[in-house]
Amino acid sequence: MNVEIKPVIDHQQYEVNGHIIQKDAANNWTCQHPLSPKEIRAFRNYEKLIINNFKFRKHTKATYKD
Repeated sequence: MNVEIKPVIDHQQYEVNGHIIQKDAANNWTCQHPLSPKEIRAFRNYEKLIINNFKFRKHTKATYKD
């Protein structure tokens, strides 16, 4: 299964395989639907490499393959 991550609002809201994940008031990532372990792992990797990297001004779509 491939995991596709698309930015909706940089640093605030992202789409992970069609599920919206966003930051709450306490700066924790939340999602209305449960994510699979693979989706969680891919998003954590994306967060570490892209979201928390100050060199990226505009975040890009990413696809994580098996």
